[in-house]
Amino acid sequence: MFRNAYRVALVLWAGSLWSLAAWVAPTLFFAQSDRHLAGLLAARLFSIESYLGVAVAAGALLLPGRTRMGAIYAAAGLLALNEWVLKRFMEEALRHGAQLGLSFGAWHGISALLYVIACLCVLLVIWKQNFR
Repeated sequence: MFRNAYRVALVLWAGSLWSLAAWVAPTLFFAQSDRHLAGLLAARLFSIESYLGVAVAAGALLLPGRTRMGAIYAAAGLLALNEWVLKRFMEEALRHGAQLGLSFGAWHGISALLYVIACLCVLLVIWKQNFR
């Protein structure tokens, strides 16, 4: 029963990861004329995704095939890196200029790349899953 519940959680998390990047965040910036507010809202949603990722990875540790979930652990790790490390550099670069020689835009690009890699890791796990 836990395995089936985990599969549902994994697929829902994957869908939320992709939808946030594909249409939710872009819609925030399109619909909200205050770009700063749109950025704060998007950052909060990406933060929620990071915590969901850690929860899904923790759930994977409880499964019998936990050693085959390396891509889930990698995805959660990348999202955690974004949340607890890169986010700080982005905030500082936005407030005070370049951090470690990189602008806010550069940090944002690195963060976006890590997010896309995390999305691809989750997609890979779902692609390889045998749901029969």
